[in-house]
Amino acid sequence: MEDANVSHPLPSANRRLSKLAHHLTGHSPAMASESHSSALSPSPTAGSYGAAASVFAGILQAPEDPILGVTVAYNKDPSPVKVNLGVGAYRTEEGKPLVLNVVRKAEQLLVNDPVRVKEYLPITGLADFNKLSAKLIFGADSPAIRENRVATVQCLSGTGSLRVGGEFLARHYHERTIYIPQPTWGNHPKIFTLAGLAVKYYRYYDPATRGLNFNGLLEDLSSAPTGAIVLLHACAHNPTGVDPTLEQWEQIRLLMRSKELLPFFDSAYQGFASGSLDADAQSVRIFVADGGECLAAQSYAKNMGLYGERVGALSIVCKSSDVAARVESQLKLVIRPMYSNPPIHGASIVATILKNSEMYNEWTAELKMMADRIISMRKQLFGALHERGTPGDWSHIIKQIGMFTFTGLNREQVAFMTKEFHIYMTSDGRISMAGLSSKTVPHLSDAIHAAVTRIN
Repeated sequence: MEDANVSHPLPSANRRLSKLAHHLTGHSPAMASESHSSALSPSPTAGSYGAAASVFAGILQAPEDPILGVTVAYNKDPSPVKVNLGVGAYRTEEGKPLVLNVVRKAEQLLVNDPVRVKEYLPITGLADFNKLSAKLIFGADSPAIRENRVATVQCLSGTGSLRVGGEFLARHYHERTIYIPQPTWGNHPKIFTLAGLAVKYYRYYDPATRGLNFNGLLEDLSSAPTGAIVLLHACAHNPTGVDPTLEQWEQIRLLMRSKELLPFFDSAYQGFASGSLDADAQSVRIFVADGGECLAAQSYAKNMGLYGERVGALSIVCKSSDVAARVESQLKLVIRPMYSNPPIHGASIVATILKNSEMYNEWTAELKMMADRIISMRKQLFGALHERGTPGDWSHIIKQIGMFTFTGLNREQVAFMTKEFHIYMTSDGRISMAGLSSKTVPHLSDAIHAAVTRIN
């Protein structure tokens, strides 16, 4: 018995469907019906498709990132005395990640705000965040800000800010070569190469003194073509911890301006290096004060502990307000097809803290506490090596600044320390001072002493 609720096509509708099938397939209606039926049926070989070789079978296993891979190796080590000095993230004296109290307060305010929504931000990001970020790095009384000569866009932490800046320059700047320090953060050459720039190096670190190769730096920048882009670490150079003095910065500025070299600052540690936000921004501000143009990439990963929130900003200081407006319009065209617009939560935390004087003061106090603990770890490590009579001059540990110390240990010594003492660091001998504690300093000192006395 047929279901009364099932409707059937009228004869005329049947004829139209048959003609349509004949037109589309070139077969008679009967054949079309048969063809249609077989098209819906599974292929006899469909069951074996999953067993076929992957179209990606030829892809090689990629090596671990040289920095992030340290943590992977550390996590696999079952030793109870293991120490991870590779990660670029702050740790407490107990070796735990830290969320700042002021960050928790800001988040609570945001969560409790009944009118807060999750709508898309503009392509350029949160307006308050951009305004306050520019003020933080360039200074509240910056003439560039006062004259509306700064184009600022919210980006995905420091990495994203560098990438957006690199792509903007590759599209719109007349010189497509960027000079970066040797050594530098391992991600820098990859970011700028993929952004479309040619990467070259200038001398920066002197292994003999474990300090700045200032003469080499000046010679290399003097030889750079007019108009080339130059990447500068604003403070707490990664990986060496070696910064120019203010007098040296002034010489660098004079040289770069005379050759019309374009400064691109990477500011990942403002306030985190010395404990002073203003002191750590001096290198950038002297370049802005002369009225010239420059770029600055900021990150709030370290100084607010917002690592996973990916909060950063790119600012381009221009000669005039109308140029800045046009630059911003082109930055939007870089960002839109890349990630469309940035996330709202982390930027809202930063803006909440920066625009509230009480919270801002609390943040600067917590920031100084983190910086002071790292400085304390430097003093303790230097003292422990001195007590052991470890061969060599280790004064660079207390002369360097910021999260990282370039120990001067070679690849073989690093491998020895990992194998025998379960201490993990990058193969170039860079250690994160924030990963140390009063409890682990003696263990690291023993390891360094053993490494330098047994392995040349």
